[in-house]
Amino acid sequence: MTSRRAPSRRVQEFPITAEKLLAEAAAVVRDRRHTYGQPLDLFERVAVRWSQVLGTKVTPAQVIVCLVDLKVARLSHDPRHLDSITDIAGYAGCLAEALSDG
Repeated sequence: MTSRRAPSRRVQEFPITAEKLLAEAAAVVRDRRHTYGQPLDLFERVAVRWSQVLGTKVTPAQVIVCLVDLKVARLSHDPRHLDSITDIAGYAGCLAEALSDG
């Protein structure tokens, strides 16, 4: 059985420019898309599962917003954690895709 492991992160240390951070976020989204498939398909599956667990309709966009909120909560512990900052940028891109899709 072959393991489909996500590639390791390449986020550098501070200082970092916005352009470099956004390029890294794009690379992470691209890597995850290659490894796991289309992000919106995953967020749709998560939305279905969360809807069942919570007993109320959850949309893919709401899933993404909740994941951003998780990263923000983590940043309250360590605001210099570049992985979390990069993930927020990636989720923002995925949210734009989700809202463009429907």
